[in-house]
Order: sequence, then structure tokens, then C-alpha cells
Amino acid sequence: MREKNKRLWFLAVLFSLTLVLSACAGGSDSTNDSSDKETATSGNTVEGGDLVLAVLSDVSSLDPAMSTDVPSSILQENIFDTLVNRDEDNNIIEGLAVEWKDVDERTYEFKLREGVKFHDGEDFNAEVVKMNLDRLLDEQIASPRYFLFEMIESIDVIDEYTVQITTEYPFAPLYAHLTHNSSSMISPKSIESDYEAVEDGKKAGTIISSEPVGTGYFKFDSWKPGDEIKLVKNDDYWGDKVYVDSVTFKVVPESTTRIADLERGFVHIIDPLEPIEVAEVDSGDYGTVVQKPSASLSYIGFNTEKEPFNDPKVRQALSLIIDRDEIIEGVYEGFGIPAKGPLAPSIFGYDEDAEPFEHDIEKAKQLLAEAGYEDGFSTSIWTNDNQQRVDMAILLQNSLKELNIDAKVEQMEFGAYLDKIGEGEHDMFILGWSNATGDADNTLYALFHSLQKGPPGNRTFYDNPEVDQLLDEGRREVDPEKRTEIYNKVQEHLIEDAPMIYIHHQEYLLGTSNQITGFEISEDGNYQLQNVQFLEE
Repeated sequence: MREKNKRLWFLAVLFSLTLVLSACAGGSDSTNDSSDKETATSGNTVEGGDLVLAVLSDVSSLDPAMSTDVPSSILQENIFDTLVNRDEDNNIIEGLAVEWKDVDERTYEFKLREGVKFHDGEDFNAEVVKMNLDRLLDEQIASPRYFLFEMIESIDVIDEYTVQITTEYPFAPLYAHLTHNSSSMISPKSIESDYEAVEDGKKAGTIISSEPVGTGYFKFDSWKPGDEIKLVKNDDYWGDKVYVDSVTFKVVPESTTRIADLERGFVHIIDPLEPIEVAEVDSGDYGTVVQKPSASLSYIGFNTEKEPFNDPKVRQALSLIIDRDEIIEGVYEGFGIPAKGPLAPSIFGYDEDAEPFEHDIEKAKQLLAEAGYEDGFSTSIWTNDNQQRVDMAILLQNSLKELNIDAKVEQMEFGAYLDKIGEGEHDMFILGWSNATGDADNTLYALFHSLQKGPPGNRTFYDNPEVDQLLDEGRREVDPEKRTEIYNKVQEHLIEDAPMIYIHHQEYLLGTSNQITGFEISEDGNYQLQNVQFLEE
């Protein structure tokens, strides 16, 4: 698939480096484009069966309002429904709402689907919509997804199946934000029980996460933390029902184990498929590679509140030391495209004329000297146990030696990792962000507005009043061309300020068994399991 000498060179680099991993705990970010190999998409299908997935990481929470990670979103997507959805072209389509309209520039009305039941038998109606959105806005709950809906001023029940949302100011991407899984509709009984638990001193979301109840085509069955989560078919689903009886998500951190289990028929979908494993699956007769361009960003972040990374010149110097093409070839086997900035090309507001820092060692040395670090310094690079991120950390560690920077790589379990970088305990870290609305606001506001520092998304703790003002203006502007101009200015600031090194927009790579058909993945990384079927043996 790719030039052998590049991979051999990279493996030699990995072998030659001395890496000390400080593990904080065990274990740990349409039409699909697949390989050219002919796949088993024809033949008779059968209903039923247990669909088994082997995934890298466990979820952090099954409460849509209380999580920010992709593994959690994937599970929630199959349990809950939102008012509206997006198609492949980012058009708004039906969900639990069948009609919607702008009453005026600040008021949005939704006609709801009638006869929908939650998994616990509770009715879905306008009062439930109000309860869910009110909870997202409740300061007592402190949802990390609050920023997506903070412009909402009121939610008014017009009748049993009509609800109106009024915003503080005209907000162009409101419909897009309502496709985000954090606005999923949760059973009113679950919400009431969760509030009771909060009154008893428990953390918000505890009850909902342990026993999630939605209206989706799968129902929650069980969760063994760190091991597996099982969902079962919802026979009373309001739409087209799923074909399989159940889905089991198994946490399998080891890539070699995942691919071996796929080959032996123990699992039917593995995620991720490491880039170096693509050729292996392509050449076998047991599985198919699923390849999908994403709306995600992989990045190396700095803690801009800590020395020396509070100095833009230091951040710029480290941005200049990175060779994106080298990382994409060496770590990702050439899959994905180099990032110019934080937005993927498919996202509204993307600046195709952005000019990122290019690899320039001499300029990097000059900037570091100007910042007073000509002799370098010591620091740390944090990552979870995603193998690609570990490889990237090692490559970064080696590159920093050219600037006399001694960087220690520390690896930890995904949940602990998110908690620690959310608290700002890190120096440098490697992470990703997936845009789930198709709009620039979802990425730029979350990752860079000073009000979003910590768990909501701004884990670089970046603070620039001018960028804050532009991001606020972008939310209030309704003219698409003017919004684009605003977001282009934001991206110029973010490239120059360099709170993070924008690495690439990845291609999702998964392996699927030739025993199944109908699997798809969206550009934000969520699995589409509704149409998956087993093939007759």
C-alpha cells in the first residue's frame, strides 16, 4: 500500500528511541469507501444474532448531556434519538420532530412525532422536550455541552406535540446543534430519578449513565465497566427496526487481539483498524476494510497557562519542528490529509486559504532562542493508549531533541487521561476532536473560547479576548458569507497563536467481518448499526 522504506524507517526510529511509559491505569478518538477488494454484500441475509464489536476504549458516560468523548457518543447514538438529524450533505432531516420552521428570527417551532414511547414505556411529547433542554441549561447539572445551547432563552410547550425554542439572539446553526447527541431525548422518569440522586449528593448523570433510557432502536441491557456493554433490540421502536437481536461492545485495547478476533470470527467489527493492518485485512478472505473521510482533527496541544508554553514563540517553534507529512506517512500509513488549521474541509467555515506553519528547523531554533530557551528545557507529552497517538508522541519526542528539549512520554487509561488534562495537569498532550454538527461553531467555540476551559473542550486553556469576541460574533451572525469571514479571522489567530499543533484530518479505518452487511460510519465517527444484517452461511 505505501512505500516500504518509509515504514521501515519509522519502525527503526521507534526501536532506537528510549521510551518510559508511566501508566496510570490499565487499558485506555453516507457511503463508506472501502478497499477495492470485492466484499460479501450479496447473498441471503438472516435476522437475529448478536453483533459483536471490539473497540479500543470504554465509554466515560452513557448520559448524553455529561460526556464529550467519541466512544460515549457512539453508544448513545444507538440508544437515544434527537429532534432532528443530518444527512450526508449536512441537510437537516426528521428525527423525533417531523416538521420545523422559523416563527421569527429568534423563535423556532417543532412539530413532534406522535405515539413514540421510551424504553420504559413513558410517552414522548413536548413536555419531555422541555424537560430535557431545561436540564441541559441547568447550572446545577453543569453539562459540559452547555455551550451548544446556552443561547436558548426559553422552551415553550404550545400543545402536546408542538414546542417552540426562543434564543437570546438569532442563531444560525441551532438546527445543526440539535442534531448533536447531547440533545438526545431521555426518559422523564430517568431525569427525575437523576435529580433525586443529585439532591442526595451524587454526581449529575449518575443514574442516567448507569441505566440509560431513550427512544432509540436499541435498548440498554448491561455494562461491565472496562469490559463490555450490551444493547438489545427495541421491538417497539417507532421507525424501521434493527435486524440483529443484540449488540455487544467489547473493550479490547490490544490491536493484535482485535484483528485476530476478527479473523477467527469472534467479533464482527473492529475499531480502530491500525493503518499498518489495512493490507492484512485486504489480503485475507475474512473481512473488509471500511474507510471513511472524517470531520475530525488530530492535534498536539499545549497547556498555554504553564511555562514555557504560555509564550507564543515557544508554541510556534514547536509547531515548526513538526513535519505533518512525516507523521501521516509514518504513523497513519498515508491515510488522512494534513490539517491547515482546526477545521476539516467538509465543515462550514473552513478556510481553504489558511497558511499553517511549515516544517522549518532553523526558524524553530531562532524562535526558541528569542523566547530565552536556546538551551532547551524539559517537559512531558501525555497520551492515552491509542497506538497511533503513542507513535505520534514518540515521533514528537525524537523531533524535540533537535531543539534540546527533553520530553518524557506518559501514557494512561483514557478516562483518567481526560480527567487529568481537563484539570490542566499536563504540559503537552495528544488528542482529537470530532465535529458532530457540520458547523465551525462546534469546533472553534468548544476548543478555543475561554469560557470552555477544561472538560468542555478547551484543554489547551487558551485565552484570547479578540478570539472570544469573534467567536461570539460568529454565533450571532446569520449571513453565511459574513459568518465565513468571521471564522476565517478566527483561524488566522489560531494558526498564529498556535495553542495546538494541527496534525491531520484522519480517515476512519475499521474492519468488518464478511459475515455481515449494512454497516456504515458517519463523518463524525458514529456507527450506523440499524441496517446491519448477518449473511446466511
